[in-house]
Amino acid sequence: MIENELFYTYILTNKTHTVLYIGVTSNLKRRLKEHAYPSSKGFASKYKTTKLVYFESTNYVVNAIKREKQLKKWNRQWKENLINDKNPEWNDLRWMLD
Repeated sequence: MIENELFYTYILTNKTHTVLYIGVTSNLKRRLKEHAYPSSKGFASKYKTTKLVYFESTNYVVNAIKREKQLKKWNRQWKENLINDKNPEWNDLRWMLD
């Protein structure tokens, strides 16, 4: 592990907050750009999930992956509650990465 390296578990949504995308990455800024300008016709391209509404970090990739898998199993209301607890206005949090 590289010293001070962080791994992120994050939740993106679309403009109308109807879709939630959960992912994990070691470079959240780069990953957000990939969602904004998808190179393939996948989930991000189809649902336009570009708004970062929640993220958490850890120093261990296994913990980030474990958390991603846990969140993906949650029902929609639990995910919304998690977002609402930290970001009740559902603001785009990408500014926190600068």
